[in-house]
Amino acid sequence: MFSENYRKSGCIEVICGSMFSGKTEELIRRLKRAQFANQKIAIFKPTIDVRYSEENVVSHDLHSIRSTPIRNPQEMYNIPEDVKVVGIDEAQFFDLSIIEVVQNLANKGVRVIIAGLDTDYLGKPFGPMPGLMAIAEDVQKVHAICVKCGSLANHSHRLSTNKDLVVLGEKDVYEPLCRECYNAAIDAEKSL
Repeated sequence: MFSENYRKSGCIEVICGSMFSGKTEELIRRLKRAQFANQKIAIFKPTIDVRYSEENVVSHDLHSIRSTPIRNPQEMYNIPEDVKVVGIDEAQFFDLSIIEVVQNLANKGVRVIIAGLDTDYLGKPFGPMPGLMAIAEDVQKVHAICVKCGSLANHSHRLSTNKDLVVLGEKDVYEPLCRECYNAAIDAEKSL
């Protein structure tokens, strides 16, 4: 795991995994540690994510931290000069320009911590996440527990029949599944 005694130069850290894997919880933990160390932080989330709060980043366990909702990644350039750590939640909902933005922030000496789904409900790489993972100094993949068999889960299985790529929801819309249980669920849906 990436040392939290990060260098004076900037860096990019990515926390990725399926729904209910603790991505946001880990993001909040790292940001609160930076705050405790008296480092100035800025936190962003996409305006689309209003599941728990319009302004706060909130984990499924209801831990939260104040954030700034933004429509596009370029808004992150408006941070004060003394900000040393930038946190970004639900990065998969941003367009590909987020890759250049976080690269520029890191090049200016900012520690950028990003959380997001690495794959969508179809099991395909999600939005800018593959690019963010490729440029990061550290990538931590976190796992949920499969609700069917108890193995490590790495898939976000959608329970609804909605085919839109982005459907906000919680346990009423998604369940974490391991590869075997995910493939079985997809096969069962195809046979309907």
